[in-house]
Amino acid sequence: MTPTLFGRLQTRVFVTVVVGGAWTALLALALPGLELRKAVVVLATMGVLGLVWELLYHWLMGFRWEKDWPSLLGLLTGFNEGVVLALVLGTGKVPGLDAGPPITTFLVHFISVWLVTWGWLQGPMKVFDPRWRFRGGRLL
Repeated sequence: MTPTLFGRLQTRVFVTVVVGGAWTALLALALPGLELRKAVVVLATMGVLGLVWELLYHWLMGFRWEKDWPSLLGLLTGFNEGVVLALVLGTGKVPGLDAGPPITTFLVHFISVWLVTWGWLQGPMKVFDPRWRFRGGRLL
């Protein structure tokens, strides 16, 4: 089944908060330059921008025959989302964050969160909630 817009939004919020949040907490313990408070602000900004991206992706998918992205294209969308997130963080206008994190810290954090959440959607999500796909990606 093709994910519905509401299902995509629900899935994005769930995966960002639960999977991305758990990974960010572990990463903040292991990565010396990553403060947990700042990492959570970056993750929250990523989540809010992700909801906007989902609206754009949903509109673009309307032009595709099967109305969905191939999995690899879903992985590659991390590039444009990461660039926009870095630009937004670089403005210094994100509430709770005086300046963006150092670029290497940002890259390690963003890329690893992106890969972990994408990987979660490719396998474990389908195991823990087998009907997720058939409900259009809705969790509730």
